[in-house]
Amino acid sequence: MPGNTVRILDGNTFVVSEETGDIEATPTEPTGLFSLDTRFLSTWVLTINGERLNPLSYDDLQYYEARFFLVPGVATHYVDAKLSVVRERTVGGSFRETLTILNHDEEPVDLEIRMDAAADFADLFEVKDELLSKKGEIYAEAESDRLRLGYRRGNFKRETMITSSVPAKFDKGGFAYTLRLEANEQWVANIDVRTLTLGPGGRDLRMGLRAHSAERLALQQDLEAWIANAPTVNSEREDLTATYGRCLVDLAALRFVPLSLGGAALPAAGLPWFMTMFGRDSILTCLQVLPFAPEMSRTTLQILATLQGTRFDDFREEDPGRILHEMRYGETAAFEEQPHSPYYGSVDATPLFIVLLDEYERWSGDGALAKALQVECRAALKWIDHYADLVGSGYIWYERRNTDTGLENQCWKDSWDSISYRDGTLPPFPRATCEVQGYAYDAKVRAARLAREFWDDPAFATQLEREAADLKERFNREWWVEDGGYYALALDPDGRQCDVLSSNIGHLLWSGIVDDDRAPKLAEHLVGPRLFSGWGVRTLAEGEARYNPIGYHNGTIWPFDNSFVAWGLRNYGFAEEAATIANGILDAARYFSGRLPEAFGGYPRELTKFPVEYPTACSPQAWSTGAPLLLLRTMLGLEPHEGHLAVEPRLPVGMGRIEVLDIPGRWGRVDAFARGRLDLTSRGD
Repeated sequence: MPGNTVRILDGNTFVVSEETGDIEATPTEPTGLFSLDTRFLSTWVLTINGERLNPLSYDDLQYYEARFFLVPGVATHYVDAKLSVVRERTVGGSFRETLTILNHDEEPVDLEIRMDAAADFADLFEVKDELLSKKGEIYAEAESDRLRLGYRRGNFKRETMITSSVPAKFDKGGFAYTLRLEANEQWVANIDVRTLTLGPGGRDLRMGLRAHSAERLALQQDLEAWIANAPTVNSEREDLTATYGRCLVDLAALRFVPLSLGGAALPAAGLPWFMTMFGRDSILTCLQVLPFAPEMSRTTLQILATLQGTRFDDFREEDPGRILHEMRYGETAAFEEQPHSPYYGSVDATPLFIVLLDEYERWSGDGALAKALQVECRAALKWIDHYADLVGSGYIWYERRNTDTGLENQCWKDSWDSISYRDGTLPPFPRATCEVQGYAYDAKVRAARLAREFWDDPAFATQLEREAADLKERFNREWWVEDGGYYALALDPDGRQCDVLSSNIGHLLWSGIVDDDRAPKLAEHLVGPRLFSGWGVRTLAEGEARYNPIGYHNGTIWPFDNSFVAWGLRNYGFAEEAATIANGILDAARYFSGRLPEAFGGYPRELTKFPVEYPTACSPQAWSTGAPLLLLRTMLGLEPHEGHLAVEPRLPVGMGRIEVLDIPGRWGRVDAFARGRLDLTSRGD
């Protein structure tokens, strides 16, 4: 994407434009107005008397609005420009632009104001894969008071409807205003752009979802309520407070209500490519932000349970009990050119579903949900034990059944070359990655607690505990790389180890599957020079054959990954090492104005002096947004324990005092911050 783009978003709806506010989309760049995986505006270009406008400045005031200050003409007109143009836009389900023109001259001026408008209705997958090829009919219909842009292909129909508060002349290519602006007069027009997802009978399929209004006041009030309902964090380190505030705002921006599943919101994965529901991403984000925004967890669990697999479907890679990977609403999914309706090609979302339910109940005391999802949890456990064990070894394996459009790698490191042997070659399928076995162990331990406390089935609880203990014993015997002192990234179908050193070992600490006597060696690796860059833990260790500091999963630093690594270290008692990682990531956040991207370069800190951006990283991205919140929780030592809150702070030297306040009664059984104030001072101060 171009560097000088302005992005505003509200859940699944977002606008990416130039710094003038104009949109001139290409088939391969995610610029335009998008909603529900479809581009509803690909052209949105303003001219005055035939001239394009030049930017003075712009301000993306909140996540949902931006303001552009412009003048017409070429650069030589800047000094004595007689007109100022202000474009204010808000996105909230649909899109509104307020156009203001001010005449600074002592004489009246005649103006022809033109907005070129068009929509290619590209599916986001078509843009991402650079394969824009429409098989339906694109049409434009100009009426006296509106412009209707549309696309139809069978029962799939999308429309963009444009209206104006000031009479305009509409044609199939846009609309225009002809006016005389008197001396020192201003002119204002509100332009509304509605995105319509039309079903049978012309009904908008999004009706009944969580109310989104393009009115700025409604969005502002919603944001203020969201922030007011979260804990307040004050720190002597001002950048930490600013990062926390940025995270809360970005979480609000990423809230998304799935189509046909109206109600509360869950987090969309990330802008621009992943503004939709992802099983793994939504679950891990909820785990990160649970003490700060617990309502997201309940919604995510309920929606994923509703869409849990019930049959065998090779195209969608669905199995009974399997939790979905990704849900899309665009044309390619509707016509099964992609399997995302929904797609189930993920091996970690299913055990993580159980992990989140247990963790949510520990914080919230919501035993009713724990009871209500018993059937879904049992189905998930059956998937782990039977359908996911492709080799019969007692582990979770993956091999895609949809060989045309399914994912090759179905773990979180899902790029094609992310799993390798030490010599750099790629293993055959099926594959089993280490962190997923940790998630399965954790799921069984947590399900045992749920069975004993909420499902009235102590015998099942005992069985699960026995299975978890057996899994842990076998895992520690078969996955340990003796000559390296760490666990293999993966096993191939013959049981041969993919014996590279990777960040995945930190997830094993988080899950609890690591034997206590081996944990110190993992901690040493995680903060050692091969994995830890100074900014964070690399996905793949320096020195491995496929190591590349800007390789997507082979050497970059992922903030979400680091947050779970730090949490795992803390759970095994390595508070100093956890604080080291937290400090590196939070230092990096300063260079991104508090908004951590999906990933950044794994170059050594002493070499670059600043974190190097990864060129196509999503931003904002849900689990990167959640990373500082989990790191804050980890540093403060906040853990639910038998209905109370355990607090064991271990802050990096120089972090300063951190104060956390909250509204009483926020967390139900675990009233985390409600007993007043946590006033914590870093070690060494």
